Order: sequence, then C-alpha cells, then structure tokens
Amino acid sequence: QIMSQVEGQQKNLVQAIEALPSSGPLSALDQDLLLLKATSAATLSCLGECLTLLQQSMHHVGQHHNRTLSSEGILGWPGPKSHSTEQMKNGALSSLSSASANITWAIVPSVAQDGQALQPNTEVSMLASELILVEDEMTDTEDNEEEDLGVMDDQRSVILHLISQLKLGMDLPRVVLPTFILEKRSLLEMYANFMAHPDLFLSIAAGATPEERIICFVEYYLTAFHEGRKGAVAKKPYNPIIGETFHCSWDVPKEKVKAFRTNGASMVSKDPTKEFGQDQSSCYKLRFVAEQVSHHPPVSCFYCECKEKKMCVNAHVWTKSKFMGMSIGVSMVGEGVLYLLEHDEEYVFTLPSAYARSILTIPWVELGGKVNISCAKTGYSATVTFHTKPFYGGKVHRVTAEVKHNPTNTIVCKAQGEWNGMLEFTYSNGETKVIDTNKLPVIRKKIRPIAKQGPLESRHLWQQVTNSLKEGNIDAATEHKHRLEERQRAEERQRVALATPWKPKYFAKEGDGWLYLNPLWKT
Repeated sequence: QIMSQVEGQQKNLVQAIEALPSSGPLSALDQDLLLLKATSAATLSCLGECLTLLQQSMHHVGQHHNRTLSSEGILGWPGPKSHSTEQMKNGALSSLSSASANITWAIVPSVAQDGQALQPNTEVSMLASELILVEDEMTDTEDNEEEDLGVMDDQRSVILHLISQLKLGMDLPRVVLPTFILEKRSLLEMYANFMAHPDLFLSIAAGATPEERIICFVEYYLTAFHEGRKGAVAKKPYNPIIGETFHCSWDVPKEKVKAFRTNGASMVSKDPTKEFGQDQSSCYKLRFVAEQVSHHPPVSCFYCECKEKKMCVNAHVWTKSKFMGMSIGVSMVGEGVLYLLEHDEEYVFTLPSAYARSILTIPWVELGGKVNISCAKTGYSATVTFHTKPFYGGKVHRVTAEVKHNPTNTIVCKAQGEWNGMLEFTYSNGETKVIDTNKLPVIRKKIRPIAKQGPLESRHLWQQVTNSLKEGNIDAATEHKHRLEERQRAEERQRVALATPWKPKYFAKEGDGWLYLNPLWKT
C-alpha cells in the first residue's frame, strides 16, 4: 500500500513537471527538474526491486526458478533487475568482446544497403578477396584512445531527458542515444581489436598437450578485453548496418609465437610502446573478416584464421541492451568456436555481459558474469568469472578463472587479477606466472586505406561521422548518422515490399548460429 501511494505521488510529480511550458523561467526541460524526475523514478524502481527481492528470499529460499538471484546479482552491482523482465543471460560469444568489454550498446537502428545493386555475391570466396586485401593493406595508424566524456551541462540535460522517459528493465533496441557518446569506430572493428595480441592467440596451437592448449586459450582470452576496450570511458561504438563488413590482418613474428612454458617469462617487462617488426618472410599471417548479418535482431559475425598454424575462430554475437537505472547493461548472446585443425580440437566459448555505470557523470565500463570455455574431445573446460564491483568497497574489474580436467575432476590452473591490469596464473605443478596486460606489446592490424575500401566497409561507411567527431562537430556527426539511419529504414521497407530477404556475403545461417562460408576446415 505504501509503495502504491509513493508511486501515485511520483506519477503526479512527473505529470506536473511535464505540464510545464517548454520554455521560460521554469520549463519542463529545466535541468534540476529533469534530474528530479529521473532520480525519483530510479529511486522508486530500486525500492520496488528491493521489496521484490525481500519477498523472494522469504518465500522462495532454496527454490531454483527464473527469479532466483544469480550469484552475479548478489555479489555485484548490476543495478536493479526488473522482476517483470527476463534476467539478462550471458550469451555466448564472441567479441572477445569483452566483449565485450566494450560497451556495445545495441541501441540505434541499423542501416541496410542499396537493394540489389549492392547485394553481395555469396559466391565470391574469401581467398579471392584476401588477395586484394593483403596487397593494399597498410599498418593501421588510428589511435583507439577515447577522450573522457566529462559530460557538459547541456549534454547532461539531453541524457536526463532521455532517462526520464525510460522504464527500469526496458529493452533499448530503438532508443537513439545522443551522438556525443559515440566512440569513433564500428562495433565490427572493436571485435578486431580484441585480437591485438595475436602472438598469444597463435601460441595456443603451440601447446604440446591438451592441458597446455586450453590454459593458453584462457591466458589469451583474459588478455583480449583490455586492448579491445581502450580507455576507461564508456563510449559506444557505431552499431553496424546490415551488410557492413570489416577486413584486416596481422603479421605476427614467428619468434614471438612460443610454446606454453616459455611464452610468459618476460611478459611483465615489455615496453608498452614497442611494436613488433613486420618482415613478412618471418611472420605468420592472421586474417580477419567481420560482417553484420542481421538487423532484427542485431547479429554480428566474425571469422579469423591462420592457415600456416591451421587454426581459426568463428563467432556470432547478438547484443541485447537494457536500461538499469543509472546503468546500461549489455548481454552478449551467441557463441564462438576456436578450431585447432592440427589437433582436431574445437573450443566453444561464451562472452560476459558489459555494464556502463554512472551514465550521468563520467560513464565507465565493467564486465560481469560467468563464461565457459570447453573442449568436448579432450574433456577440459574452463570457467571465467568477471566480478562486478560490490556496492560497498571492493575492487573493480576483478576476474577469476579455473581450468579443470573433467574426467578426473582435477583443477590444472587457477587465475585471478584484473582483466585490464595484472593477472596471476597458478598451475598444478606449483609454478606461477604474472601477466601485466598494460605492458603486453601490441601488434597493430593492417588495413586498406579508406580510398581503397568498398562503400559498405566500416571505415568508409562511417568516415563522415568519424571525421565530424574528431573535429568536435557534434551537429554534423548527428546529421551524417541520421542519414545512414534513414537510408537503412528506406531500404528495409523496400526489401519487405519486394519480399527479398537480406543475403550476407561471408556467412550463412546454420542452426541457431552463423558459419563462415569458406572456413579453413573446408579448404
């Protein structure tokens, strides 16, 4: 009854504010009133959630059903969950995205391409495309660092106005976020940046035993999120339009790809500014392609291979966003599979959820949830837990991991630390290894100049938005972004009218997932 009374009073408050004129000394868009409206709604929602949780714990102790609190919800700080919506589930795959760790708010409707004229030819093999790509590729000179948002008063008013219209637990597929929070790269390129330590990735295949190989995979997995998420600020990459693609490659010095027990000895002493040379005769070539294959739901796919090492990874990710009071939560639904063809092993892995915190001040990103890595053939599996910051005290960005041989129920490796800081690994023989993710050398990707890219390749497609953001011209960036959104809507309507479904260029639907059309295991 008390909650009902408070809800009624808060509703009256909101109606009174919205009834004010849009301009004048006291308007409906007054910053203090917007803050009052947003915080009162968030406070009321939190109280409602607390009441629900108390009722659940009293009446459903020991019961396992959909409303049971997850360990992440108890330990962490995911923001209140709406009992009327499904709990966010850690999906599966693959941006090693941190996944995620990059806050991939799937929020702006994507843009499709020109109907038949730009319809990709699915018969074009990746090999033919790559011959052209490699010929024109140059070492990437873009800096992934993002300046702090340092939200200005007028920008805060925009966010407050947006928040005041949202409901707790609300899905965010069609909410258009202000342009000033955009990161200057596409989500597809962000996935590529999680491969910034390709030497560690290729070292997986160098493991002499199944145990060494899965431990190497876990080491690579834990170091991938830091480089993909440059800077602490929670900006969002561009939501790819349907048919958008991103291509790049890496030249990885062969002497840097080492067997398991030797690849960590000097990892703490590296100069973070040092980059590997690129004498191709002494390098492995690692190729990457990503494509936006679906608009509803927004699904991104990527495929990466090294023919010489006979290994490749195929992944699909569906980003689902929810409003959580003063946070935005993004779950990564999907799955990734690492194929080691020389050993006939497949490692299936999932991705954590990501959270943008403090969205009214200086937003920051943290990862949360439990992910799994498993190889059915060898019986080895790993559990990686990204811990969200406790409400009081505690560290941020904490991660723990455990590698187990399931047939014998033996733990062969444990890890703890921060996914963007120091990581300590302890092995069954008592040895330990420390990796400082901030001092791992970065191998820059190689990418063709924009002038040699196709119209639907990420940097070419978004270049006007990116240039406007670099110049600080938010109005121009917003206008260019709006044009892409409008183009997508028109083209989607045209496809619906002609009953012509979109056909991706590099990936094909298979079961619940997507597979690259010309993977290494087929060639």
